[in-house]
Amino acid sequence: MRMNSIDQLSLEQRVGQMFMCGFHGQHADEQVHRLIRDYHVGGVIYFRRNVESVDQINRLSTDLQAIAAEAGDLPLMISVDQEGGMVARIDKEGVTQVPGNMALGATGNPDYTLECAQILGQELKSIGIDMNLAPVLDVNNNVLNPVIGVRSYGENAESVASHGAAAIKGYQSRGVAATAKHFPGHGDTAVDSHLGMVTVPHERNRLDEVELLPFHRAIEAGVDAIMTAHVIFPAIEPEPIPATLSRKVLTGLLREEMGFDGIIITDCLEMHAISKPYGVAEAAIRAVEAGADLILVSHTLQDQISAVEAVVEAVRTGRVDEATINQALERIISWKAARCGQWEHTFVSMEKDDAVSDGSDEDGIMFSTKEKDESSRSLASIESTLDEIASNSITVVQNDGLLPLDPEKNVYVIWPEVVQRTEVDEPWSHTDSLGVALSQLRAGVREHKITTQPSYDEADEILKNVTEEDQIIVCTYTSAGHLPKGQHHLVQKLSEKYSLIVVALRNPYDLLEIPTPGSYICTYENTPAVVRALSLVLTGELQPTGRLPVSLR
Repeated sequence: MRMNSIDQLSLEQRVGQMFMCGFHGQHADEQVHRLIRDYHVGGVIYFRRNVESVDQINRLSTDLQAIAAEAGDLPLMISVDQEGGMVARIDKEGVTQVPGNMALGATGNPDYTLECAQILGQELKSIGIDMNLAPVLDVNNNVLNPVIGVRSYGENAESVASHGAAAIKGYQSRGVAATAKHFPGHGDTAVDSHLGMVTVPHERNRLDEVELLPFHRAIEAGVDAIMTAHVIFPAIEPEPIPATLSRKVLTGLLREEMGFDGIIITDCLEMHAISKPYGVAEAAIRAVEAGADLILVSHTLQDQISAVEAVVEAVRTGRVDEATINQALERIISWKAARCGQWEHTFVSMEKDDAVSDGSDEDGIMFSTKEKDESSRSLASIESTLDEIASNSITVVQNDGLLPLDPEKNVYVIWPEVVQRTEVDEPWSHTDSLGVALSQLRAGVREHKITTQPSYDEADEILKNVTEEDQIIVCTYTSAGHLPKGQHHLVQKLSEKYSLIVVALRNPYDLLEIPTPGSYICTYENTPAVVRALSLVLTGELQPTGRLPVSLR
């Protein structure tokens, strides 16, 4: 890429290309029109709020690219957080609900991770999404971590590295950029950086052996992008500065020491760990100064505009060297040339007469259409793979003779429904409960559904409905660091009178907060394939082989 091609862009266009922004509509609304047309943003991120169906997302991607082309800008990079398991922005028919990281970690088989990334990568590419903000490479070794948890492959750095490298290979083999996150590591934290600042206090030797190892492996695997963490690392940056804003972390460690030459993207600057102490606009400048290429501002139009304008002004006043902007833009343009191939789009100078039709303009950049990927798989084949992975991920931690279920006795299932959205948890639109799945295999199944935050009165009502003859299955669900108080109360009261089968539907650490149950099963997620496999495990028709990827201590 020659600099005279970059020089054809105005300063506003160059800075705009360094921003990835979200918007609130299921069509190209005024917010995203303005961001692309007036501020030249180079990337868009999708959330659940943008998704009505797969066909709608495909049309939206096409419309957004058309807006960028009409504005004379480069093709957009369109991204999504589709990690798998319990964190997925698209839960509609046409995009596979692949297993999450901890479920894959429990299988001990990175080939499954590769296969899931290939399936998902191909599906995302087909609807105009060319960057997945995955995989999570945080090593989850803190039982109270409220934001990573099952988004991690586990607590063993080597295992995380192996699964992460497999995911990167899978996504990128299908033309979708993988994004390793959250550098230098968000696994050993007990605070959610969406809500506040957090520090990882370990010495450098420990960081090299644990937190940094998966990122070294990701770089070796050729990962396209690495996302920063809003976390303080005193062993690397002696000042109390989060990694996202630290030149010692992004340039000194990631670029110079570790040799990463791809795109450095920030986590969203509207997260409170950044926005509260610095403000989004000032943080955007500091992130660019630190060495970030792509600035993520996911939600608020005013924050997005103020951040872009702040960086433009910082260049004009000399605070940010123009060469820094050009270096970031070179990386972004190189990525777009390699990854945005489904749109035939030529960028030339703003003087349209300079364009040529055969892609041979010496001052332009041609993005040509790639050949169609012929590796599509049937839905039946994909479902078979998901069932196989689920059966190899479910983990029986303890069995005090309650498994399999006695076919002569009734079953009482307590099932928590996810109804509230959080930053790391969203309700699925099509997940059957365990009671439904078990009822398809045997008679005598009753089910009581609760929320993930049941009241004590609700728990006491359940106690009245249970009988001595019932085989009781209590499913727990924790998306934060602690089991919700209502669920804790329910399990404690039931365990005082009955032997229980407790199923941790998400967080395996639930066992640490409840009385020791008669039997304990970890599923790491409540996706359809897992619920089907769990029902077979409970009835004895399937022998699970999953192993805990974390320690329950």
